[in-house]
Formats: sequence, structure tokens, C-alpha cells
Amino acid sequence: MIDPNAIFNIKNQTEFEDLALQIFRHQFENNRVYRSFCDLLYKHPSDIKTIRDIPFLPIQFFKSHSILSSKADVETTFTSSGTTGSLISKHEVTDIKIYEQSFTKGFHQFYGNIEDYVVLALLPSYLEREGSSLIYMVNAMISQSNHAESGFYLNNISELKDTLIKLNTEGKKVLLIGVSFALLDLIETYQFHLKNTIIMETGGMKGRRKELIRDELHKKLKAGFVVETIHSEYGMTELLSQAYSKGNGVFNCPNWMRILTRDTEDALTIQKSGKTGGINVIDLANVNSCAFIATQDLGKTYNDGSFEVIGRFDNSDIRGCNLMVL
Repeated sequence: MIDPNAIFNIKNQTEFEDLALQIFRHQFENNRVYRSFCDLLYKHPSDIKTIRDIPFLPIQFFKSHSILSSKADVETTFTSSGTTGSLISKHEVTDIKIYEQSFTKGFHQFYGNIEDYVVLALLPSYLEREGSSLIYMVNAMISQSNHAESGFYLNNISELKDTLIKLNTEGKKVLLIGVSFALLDLIETYQFHLKNTIIMETGGMKGRRKELIRDELHKKLKAGFVVETIHSEYGMTELLSQAYSKGNGVFNCPNWMRILTRDTEDALTIQKSGKTGGINVIDLANVNSCAFIATQDLGKTYNDGSFEVIGRFDNSDIRGCNLMVL
């Protein structure tokens, strides 16, 4: 058994790699789908010496299989958004407390205590369906906030405008987290000049608007809210952790998450920093599903562990958070 507390107490790269290899061995033995995938690649724990040797499960498996490394009962199932008739991803979660620890401690690592913020959520496309892990996270953040003004806004953007202006006048710290098209709708209707508000976009137009490159989207949002930077969140249904960007589209991971890139022509080859490739995610909070996932995003990593998302593979599904093609 893996102690979940060890995941969130990682202090350095050596501890991360040691635990990642331990979780790999656990999932090799206990995750039927992942074991079959490794067997097809002729990859055995005796072959795995570093995290760069670990096989990464293609994210599409979450659409067709039950990805579990635990025999415990499933407590909740997170699902991705999808167009009519398309297969959706399902992430079965056997211990929801691990997810709660992950998003709480992850936010704290980059922004401090969520209790200190008024949390305003503008996520209409997510609220309109069930099973969103983002809604679960933001709802918990709203509950943890010590401010009565915290809450979701669906179509009541006039009320949201009044709240933002009032909080700005009072000098309170505010986190406004929103899907891109809704944030654009807001600034096209009202003008702001915000001093203590973090604007955090979760990407994606959800078919409501034409997709914009990140720089163009952020330029519009910075002008509309009159803020210096636009923050971003990188997460997805198949993960239980989030990376955050405080500006310029450069993301950083919490201590229990890492990004590697794979060669676009050879999916088993992990690249050095600085080269564009397919994004592979190690999310140790996924201890009970699969912690090693090959996404359909394209990106670039840097020597300090940060990364950029720069597009998607051709013919891959349009999905979730931060999927803007540059």
C-alpha cells in the first residue's frame, strides 16, 4: 500500500523519483489495464531504473476502460465534456480525500491560503453538466473561503460585475476563475479596473466562440479587466492535480506532479528540455488510478521544471482546460 500522506510531503526531486518508482511498481501489480499495456511494450519493473523509463498510458484508455489500481469501492466518477455521440473520459476515484488534499495543497503552494480569497467562479459550461472535477474543486474552494461573497455565477453577470467592483473598492483579495468564452462575454459587456483580483482562465471556448491563440486571448482579458497578467490552470478529468501559470502561459507543477515530453515520432522516447513534444504527466495523486499519462497536448518543458502548452495533436478531441493552440 502507498501512504497518500507521503505524496504531499515530497520535498525534492530525489523523493519524487523514489515515490514515483514505488507507485509504478504498485500500479504494475495492481492495475490490470496498465499491466497489460506494459506487457505489450515488454516493460517490466526490472527494466525501469528512472522515471524516464516508465511507460505512459495513452489518455484515451480512460474512455474505453476502467483505470483502477485499488480494490476499494469507487466513491465518485469524474467525466469529461464531450460532443453528442462522442465517448467521454471517466476517472473513477476511490478516495476523494486525496483529490481534496491535492487541489488544496496545490493552490496553497502557489497562492497561499484559499481562506484569504473571495472565490468567484464563472464556469457556465461546467455547471451545466454533471461529473466535472473542476466544479468539485471550485465548489470546495468556495466552501473553504472565509468570505460570504464567494460563489458561482451562471448567467447573472450583472451581479458578478457589481460584486467585482464592490470587492475592488474594499481592497479584498479576489480569485475570479472562469472559462475563456464567459470571461470574454463579461468584459464585452462591462469594463473593469481591478487591483486586487487574480483573473484565472481555464481555457477552451466550448464551441461558444472561435478559438483564440493564448496571446490574443490574454491580451483581450488584460485590457478588459485592466490587470497586468492573466493566470491559467492546467488540469483535466484524468488527473487529480493542477499546474498553474501566473502569466505568459508558463506553468509550474506542485511538488507531486511532473511534466515530461515525448518524441512525436517515437512515443517511448522522452525528450530533453526545450524541445516540443507530446506532454506526458506524472501525477502521483493518481495513486489509485494511473499516475503516468500520455496526453494529446503538445508542449515544451524547461530546465526549472516549468512548461508551456503549445497545441494539440491533429485529430485529437477538443477538450477541457487550457487547450488553446498557439
